[in-house]
Amino acid sequence: MHLRIDDITKAWSGHTVLDGVSFQAGESDLVCLLGPSGCGKTTLLRIVAGLTPPDRGRVILGDRDITALPPRDRRMGLVFQSYSLFPDMTVAANIGYPMRLRRESPATIATRTDDLLARVGMGDLQARFPDQLSGGQQQRVALARALASNPAMLLLDEPLSALDPAIRAQLRVEIRSLQRSLGIPTLMVTHDQDEALSMADTVVCMNKGRVEQVGSPRCLYERPRTRFVAGFVGKANLLPTTLVREALPAFLERRPPGAEATFELCVRPEDLTIAADPRGEGVVEELTFLGSLAHARVAWRGRSLLVELPGRSTLARGEAVTVDASRGAWVTT
Repeated sequence: MHLRIDDITKAWSGHTVLDGVSFQAGESDLVCLLGPSGCGKTTLLRIVAGLTPPDRGRVILGDRDITALPPRDRRMGLVFQSYSLFPDMTVAANIGYPMRLRRESPATIATRTDDLLARVGMGDLQARFPDQLSGGQQQRVALARALASNPAMLLLDEPLSALDPAIRAQLRVEIRSLQRSLGIPTLMVTHDQDEALSMADTVVCMNKGRVEQVGSPRCLYERPRTRFVAGFVGKANLLPTTLVREALPAFLERRPPGAEATFELCVRPEDLTIAADPRGEGVVEELTFLGSLAHARVAWRGRSLLVELPGRSTLARGEAVTVDASRGAWVTT
């Protein structure tokens, strides 16, 4: 394991921000800290960077305990939400700045800068200043600057949140491709589930200063362990055990011990199938057309279910339907 977070705890003014957080990250993994605002993910990133000391716990990088090391000795490359570029420096000068601080030779700085400019697609803009760049271009420069000194780890704090959706989607692909090609371990903070699901090798889902679940994006989506993860990672229909016994009995064989009192069934919208049937128990209350897909709200047994349909579905609002589920996951309440 390249990074190990061991029982990290932090409180501000008597308020616990991180409460015994622990997880591990592989040598070339991109790990996303995912959770709502205030869950402690940025504080944890700052602790890894050495900008904030923990009250308790350890940060292990490789085989070294770096908990007490100052930021300059950790070899971390940081990219912030606000870019933090030097406005009076050109693109090339911004990227070369960390290498000049390390007193590397002009030839080394020039070669490394040219390589990074090419990797982030900014080779023809090296003489521009930050105010002459778009938001996406500025973030590419910030990323290249963070990589300039060959860091042991890359830390990204909500790097795409200030960009418009189209640029965000493009940069997700570019950052992931660059991270893979360099093989650099990366820790990224985000509250955007789409970013976490599309970019991460491992997702650390956090809530109220604690880790709810750690796993691959597919694992968290298909096998959420808690009600929070089921609702935060993707969309979910949560059904109590008593209702499952009556309407979806096939799932009872897979329920954990004690499921009657402490578990619910999480069924994703795409795992529900509805079909027109005058005698069906469900009624389509709302239809939202989304191009290749459509979302339906279906009233069924006193509940409102979200169902994902093909965009060409001919079902209509107010139509009676049968409801069938193909799969689901039991979660703790």
